[in-house]
Amino acid sequence: MNNEGIFSLTLASITFLLAVIWGGPFLELLRRFRIVKQVSGLQPESHDPKSGTPTMGGLIIIVPVLVITALLNIVNLVRPVTGRSILLPLGVMVAFTALGLLDDWEGMRGMRRGTGLRARIKFLYQLLIACTTAWILYDTFNVHSLAIPGFPRKIDIGLLYLPIAVFIITATSNAVNLTDGLDGLAGMVLVTAFVIFGFVALLQGQVYLVRFCFTLVGALFAFLWYNFHPAELFMGDTGSLPLGAVLAVVALMTGQWLLLPLVAIIPLMETVSVMVQVGYFKWSGGQRIFRMAPIHHHFELSGWSETQVVQRFWLISIVGGLISIAFALL
Repeated sequence: MNNEGIFSLTLASITFLLAVIWGGPFLELLRRFRIVKQVSGLQPESHDPKSGTPTMGGLIIIVPVLVITALLNIVNLVRPVTGRSILLPLGVMVAFTALGLLDDWEGMRGMRRGTGLRARIKFLYQLLIACTTAWILYDTFNVHSLAIPGFPRKIDIGLLYLPIAVFIITATSNAVNLTDGLDGLAGMVLVTAFVIFGFVALLQGQVYLVRFCFTLVGALFAFLWYNFHPAELFMGDTGSLPLGAVLAVVALMTGQWLLLPLVAIIPLMETVSVMVQVGYFKWSGGQRIFRMAPIHHHFELSGWSETQVVQRFWLISIVGGLISIAFALL
């Protein structure tokens, strides 16, 4: 392992320790001000005891990552932006975190308690941020290529990159949001995904992207400290929306976004299960394919314990990641 790899792992460890330390007081603050989740009727009855668990836990991840990344790159942040700059994923993280905070707050204290923002409004905000991000990637960073496993050079796809990038960012953000339904599931899937893309960035010499990915890994481990079953804290849209979007941006910056369906195979499964369930329900006049969607609830209602679902989905995620690395090395 080269010096950059060692530094990135050290950075992940430091971030983990700092995030765990500040996570305790933050958790108490959430409890004091009753920033807690309201379980909706769209989940199995076994989730009813989760009602009242503190949420907005994504801030345990987001805040340390923003602070540490900004401190590490303070010199670079005031220089002209380059294709390796970390400004873009940081900006995307802030924008989607603001949207997630608004959604979580609306679901707890607003007029739509238990549901959050209207889906159309949330999607429009996501689309606006994604369009802005795609244009910055294309125009400012000059990133509009596609890496195909086995081909030595990346392929420039020109303006076609823009709608593809918008779709990837929006879809991945929502997919991770759907995955965040069981204790530890989204966190473990995201840890695996950022490790994989951190490794891909390391292979390509994208130093600041490697550091950013492993800073996220350390913060995610700290979040899992409080989120493993039985969870003391939930990620909420405050965490799932920005982390999904940032994962997409990292994939786009590496040019290896064809690997994303494998790296994020669990969020992909969750999204497809919802689409199939809704589509079949409308087409059949009220019948269902799954007991409940997203698909992790189907397996819960089929007799798997919550822990079994999370562990087995994580194993699938790891296998998808290993296959992705094999393709990246071709």
